[in-house]
Amino acid sequence: MGCSLLKITQYPLPVKLISQMVADGAREVLVIEEGQPVVEELLRGLLPSHVQLNGRLTGSLPRMGELTPDCVRLALGLPANNALDVDTKQVVSPRPPALCMGCGHRDMYAALNEVAREYPSPRIFGDIGCYTLGALSPFHALHSTVEMGASVTMAKGAADAGQFPSIAVIGDSTFTHSGITGLLDCVNSNANVVVLISDNLTTGMTGGQDSAGTGRLEQICTGVGVLPEHVRVVVPLPKNMEEIKQVLRDEIEYNGVSVVIARRECIQTLKRHLREQKKQ
Repeated sequence: MGCSLLKITQYPLPVKLISQMVADGAREVLVIEEGQPVVEELLRGLLPSHVQLNGRLTGSLPRMGELTPDCVRLALGLPANNALDVDTKQVVSPRPPALCMGCGHRDMYAALNEVAREYPSPRIFGDIGCYTLGALSPFHALHSTVEMGASVTMAKGAADAGQFPSIAVIGDSTFTHSGITGLLDCVNSNANVVVLISDNLTTGMTGGQDSAGTGRLEQICTGVGVLPEHVRVVVPLPKNMEEIKQVLRDEIEYNGVSVVIARRECIQTLKRHLREQKKQ
């Protein structure tokens, strides 16, 4: 099947290129677009009426979720499986996303789960970052994930409604991005919450950029009013498991705002830093 391919990576749309594609004889346009159908919406006002426009809005591609090779194949009129008609699900074992081996988030969740099981109805509110994978196997540690910073405000709301324990899990980058204001709200109302900042000293989910709060999380937390004796730092390693669990127990039992910072460098950036040191 012959077709023209136009990759759009700019706004506003390249109207001349789109018009040329249609002028070359295109009778149907399929918009393959991640996220919201922004380009597809804009094209509705650009293409002539005789050109059929397909995409997420027309049902050619799923309206919700991420695109997959199979759904794109079907939208192009191709069979869902490969040319040999092999069911890939039978020959390739599924591998769901998981935290890296050696990741500090793993030890943090292992300790948190053990302590949470000591209470009849704990609620742990997650946030956006690679640590969100703690919601999946083998940890199943998070009860919600909504948006950046929502872990702290949801934990506060739950605590205000009588939930105990009410725990927020948030990464260092997300905390400095949109969690600080939620923590300030907790302090202003003396909410009975524990904010667990999983500090891997980087922005791990998107490539290891510097985190805005690196080296300053304790000062930020005390700066918004958390009592210094309830800003605790632990190192998430198996050898420290008993200490971490005891710190979590102590802060859960404290009737007020607590911050526990679980700090260990992202395993991926650590490897990169070690390679750079060897080159020197």
